Amino acid sequence: MQIIITCEHGGNKVPARFRKLFDGKERLLNSHRGYDRYALPLARELAQTLNTPFFYAEITRLLIDLNRSPHHPKLFSSISARLGAGIKRDVINKYYIPYRNAVTSRVTTTATKGITTLHISIHSFAPVMNGQRKNADIGLLYDPAREREKVFCLQWKENISKKKPVIRIRRNYPYLGKADGLVTHLRKRFPPDLYAGVELEINQNIMKRRVQWKHILCDTLPSMPIIEVGPR
Repeated sequence: MQIIITCEHGGNKVPARFRKLFDGKERLLNSHRGYDRYALPLARELAQTLNTPFFYAEITRLLIDLNRSPHHPKLFSSISARLGAGIKRDVINKYYIPYRNAVTSRVTTTATKGITTLHISIHSFAPVMNGQRKNADIGLLYDPAREREKVFCLQWKENISKKKPVIRIRRNYPYLGKADGLVTHLRKRFPPDLYAGVELEINQNIMKRRVQWKHILCDTLPSMPIIEVGPR
């Protein structure tokens, strides 16, 4: 099995060409709408500890969201949506396609050898969203229809709870694991015996202690379950 770590919303950087577009938007760029705070350092430390391939992006999702499908209405934010069609095409070609292709290529290379990829996509969520306080520390997102992902997340949840009982862990929270995203896209490309995608969502309130979380997450990471998934 190959493990890959990705972080689609790792930063809030604005390319020089688009700085005028974001003039006066510093507060927004530094908010959860701009990026997943603390996600990139944790993702990097997990990849280093596991000695596994790592893909990340630091461009703000307010320019283009690398975790959205090409035709998703929120691929461009309310700020970047005003850009002309040609400029949007440039943004897609320069930032979106290379990132998505790099991850897809890695999974493809492994799949051609008959080796399963476990893809862990690292995200964070704000403790308060739309006026509601989120009642979880960790969310494990997966597609319930893909049995290996489901069993893997159940085991990971159990392992973490045994090591740190006070951690509040919820499955498919605060988002649904089968919602639009890079992981969902890759599920369509690869069968369940060659690809399993999990989105790890961590509350930003606890992400500040990322070194501690790195060890907890790595120490409790289960092996991929061997499940009969039927012919390809």
